[in-house]
Amino acid sequence: MTPLIRRAARFLTAHVDAPLLGAVLLLLALGLIVIFSGSNQNPVRVTTQAVNMLVALGAMYALANIPPHYLMRVAVPLYVLGVLLLVSVALFGDVVHGARRWLHVGVTRIQPSELMKIAVPLMLAWYFDRYEATLRAKNYLIAAVLLVVPVAFIARQPDLGTALLVFAAGCYTLFLAGLSWRIIIGLAAAGLSAIPFAWPLLHDYQRQRILTLFDPMQDPLGSGYHTIQSTIAVGSGGVMGKGWLQGTQTHLDFIPERTTDFIFAVYSEEFGLLGNTLLLALFLVVTARGLMITGNAPTLFTRLLAGAITLTFFTYAFVNMGMVSGILPVVGVPLPLISYGGTSLVTICLGLGVLMSIQTHKKLVQS
Repeated sequence: MTPLIRRAARFLTAHVDAPLLGAVLLLLALGLIVIFSGSNQNPVRVTTQAVNMLVALGAMYALANIPPHYLMRVAVPLYVLGVLLLVSVALFGDVVHGARRWLHVGVTRIQPSELMKIAVPLMLAWYFDRYEATLRAKNYLIAAVLLVVPVAFIARQPDLGTALLVFAAGCYTLFLAGLSWRIIIGLAAAGLSAIPFAWPLLHDYQRQRILTLFDPMQDPLGSGYHTIQSTIAVGSGGVMGKGWLQGTQTHLDFIPERTTDFIFAVYSEEFGLLGNTLLLALFLVVTARGLMITGNAPTLFTRLLAGAITLTFFTYAFVNMGMVSGILPVVGVPLPLISYGGTSLVTICLGLGVLMSIQTHKKLVQS
């Protein structure tokens, strides 16, 4: 390798975190393998997802090369834009399958709620960094309002899965910013006590999903069908799995949404416990690397942002695996880097790009 090529390679990889990228690429490769099986070996679906992956990796690389202090400058405008788009969705958005989540912008349409997965932790990290020296109880109250406003708009669409992830990202930021344990416990107790009052506010299908969690057999061909079939697939994989392309629940069309929200059921049936162990290990590598980046972050802004992104990624995986395994209600959360789809994949990779930016630019920031 000539010195020129070496210099070019160093320049191109200067802001790429190798351990994080390696785990991400392995997860993306597993995703393509499972999508090929879950789509009944449909090359078009696999090709489309490969294009989505290239776009997502390009977005991750681009954001990794943006220094964190530039991200601080766009925190407020991005948050304001996101809230305005959510208001526009509530007023003018398209209704698809009973939910108003999409907004036409020119020749295409967007889902603004996905933007808030990045905008909310970015905004809260900026806010706490700005008032780092004078943090008071009122600052946490203002931050809570900044979190509740977009979450309320998203939940109203309704989109419980995205609202949950945005809320989790904000709560992680509040926790990492030093919110007192007494307040956290008090809020948790208040939230639990408010469940009877919140129950009538839920949509019928949301209440049914929660009831189905406790007894999916009460409606085995309706609301309980997803949970029953996915748990059968997970259990039938055994230790070794039935083999790639050999899953009976998958290829006899028992598993619903088998390339998106329930792709973990396809994976579990075909690769079994050993395959799940590998998948969990890769998710833990991404999470552990993110927590290492969080611990080494040089400023409060980067520490809060990295921690929120990392823990939200973990929440993605935990919620999806939990709902497929029957221990959590079905809320429509994809399996990160594995499920088919472009929007959520790009959002996740943007967050991972931020982690890389924080890690590789920290030497340029005065601690």
